[in-house]
Amino acid sequence: MNLNTKEIQLQYEGFLKTPQLWINNAVFGLEQFILQKENITQFNGNIVKNQRLGKRVERFLSHQLRQNTSIKILTENTQIQNDKTTVGELDCILKQNNTPVHLEVIYKFYLYDASVGKTTLDHWIGPNRKDSLVEKLRKLKDKQLPLLYNPFTKPLLKKLKLSPENIQQKVLFKAQLFIPYQTTKINFELLNKNCVKGFYIHFNELQQFNTCKFYIPTKINWLQEIETQTKWLPFEVFLQKLTVFIQQKTAPLCWLKKSNGETEKFFVVWW
Repeated sequence: MNLNTKEIQLQYEGFLKTPQLWINNAVFGLEQFILQKENITQFNGNIVKNQRLGKRVERFLSHQLRQNTSIKILTENTQIQNDKTTVGELDCILKQNNTPVHLEVIYKFYLYDASVGKTTLDHWIGPNRKDSLVEKLRKLKDKQLPLLYNPFTKPLLKKLKLSPENIQQKVLFKAQLFIPYQTTKINFELLNKNCVKGFYIHFNELQQFNTCKFYIPTKINWLQEIETQTKWLPFEVFLQKLTVFIQQKTAPLCWLKKSNGETEKFFVVWW
């Protein structure tokens, strides 16, 4: 297995092992698509070089769905056009046990900041504060799912011999959550606590980890679980590499290895 194939396999396994962000339809009335737990298979789908994380996730889900005999994919990543203008894209229409489902797939990384918004859902934001969980939920509810009922989607549905009112709408929303370092009081009434993958900390507070070793995975490898057999960096070298990210106002995901061998994922933030 060459390095690239091994990396992609580890990303795929990381995707499979990431829990869904909530159970049933607890959040915004959006219903999660439930798949039985399956054995991890060898990913042999097609990944385009430098394909960004979101598109990789779509390929991984597609491969996972194809392993399931109760599922038949009818169309995926289908752009809806009005003449030459793209109105939007449908991630997937499939049949599960003969029931048609419109499925949107989402994979996100969110950090908990109690200073943002008023509700527990408001507090989850992107690592660079540019996006938030609530923004994504609204976009799903107001734009992505209603695309099924758009007049420009009619020709596609006609071709598939489906009518929109007979199609169930579901999401596969997976996420890795990160909480402030040494914080425990967080309300998980709506979200799945098993999505917590680590902590985040400000760049200026890193000195307390000066006896640890570190690794900065590339963004597509954020999907991976921590690989212990990796080229760990000593604190000073890590700090130098990190400074570049922080100056560019980018919060990277990092791996940490303590002297006792314990490992953890964490974000270093500039804000």
